[in-house]
Amino acid sequence: MPSPARPPLTVATALVVALTAATSAGVVGQQEGQTERFRFRTGVELINVTATVTDTRGRFVPGLTKADFLLYEDDRPQPITHFNADRVPVSLGLVIDASGSMEGDKWRSALGALDRFLFDLLDPADEIFLYKFNASPELVEGWTHDPGRISRALDRISPNGGTALLDAVAEAVPLAQTGRNQKKAVVVISDGNDTGSHINTSELRALIRETEVLVYAIAIDGSAPRTPTRSRPTPPIFRPPLPLPLPFPLPGGGRAPGRLPPGQPRVPSSRGADTSVDMRTLRDITDDSGGRTELVRSARDLDPATADIADELSRQYYLGYTGAASRDGRWHVIRVETTDGRLRVRARRGYVATP
Repeated sequence: MPSPARPPLTVATALVVALTAATSAGVVGQQEGQTERFRFRTGVELINVTATVTDTRGRFVPGLTKADFLLYEDDRPQPITHFNADRVPVSLGLVIDASGSMEGDKWRSALGALDRFLFDLLDPADEIFLYKFNASPELVEGWTHDPGRISRALDRISPNGGTALLDAVAEAVPLAQTGRNQKKAVVVISDGNDTGSHINTSELRALIRETEVLVYAIAIDGSAPRTPTRSRPTPPIFRPPLPLPLPFPLPGGGRAPGRLPPGQPRVPSSRGADTSVDMRTLRDITDDSGGRTELVRSARDLDPATADIADELSRQYYLGYTGAASRDGRWHVIRVETTDGRLRVRARRGYVATP
């Protein structure tokens, strides 16, 4: 028996079909565009907040859920739309003081602590770069997943000269912001006061506020005695190389973001040439970001200090929310709390709503 003929496709029916298809495509495209925007852009659409939660004894508090957090922007409560309590990969910049005051025990201890940090405490999914600084900053190794490259580069450094700490952080933070991972951080190790940076503390603080980079500093007491530099007391830790080291080129084909133009003179700092650690300056450049500054009394304490930071990076909570502010170019204050008032939360203190 022949199948019944289909009813003719009228003009009205054809228009309905066409409009439905177009609308569906538009919705899908809009959803994809929103997903792309939330995934890759860092502005007022989605504000990313990394939170470290500790108890009254300073111990990390695991096992919290989204319902345990309260988040405010400019004192107005905000709904938390994104949450993650798992360890996520980090895009990490190491910034090491290679000035003359680091020569000797401090340098050897720094190399040993960083070897453990690189080989034992980081995850294979993390990416790293290395800056050194003395009288000026220098990018020694760009983005890589291979800790061996960073370790070998550290072995080639000989401490000497002055201390342009602020300039080094000013170059490292914008580079860290280009990292592929959602979590981005910079760790600075230094033993002295800045003696020759071009940028000042206020300018650097403003630069950091425009990023989502967590900034940590480990300050070594500058009064510790120095001895002549020798080779490391123990062989470096051996780890099998990763199958495919993946260095990533710098944006723009060379100079790191934030680098001072070649040949620009560096203005001597008014902060003096002493080797005492300027804790106030370090805290000014770390605390707004949600990071922190840790003072160690001797070079021997560098290993537990770097281990503490690696541990912290692995235990943090990620919160995301849709920014309430318009793109007014102003600083907007973020406050994160928990429903348990006994807990302490450290997180970025705000963001700049870039136009």
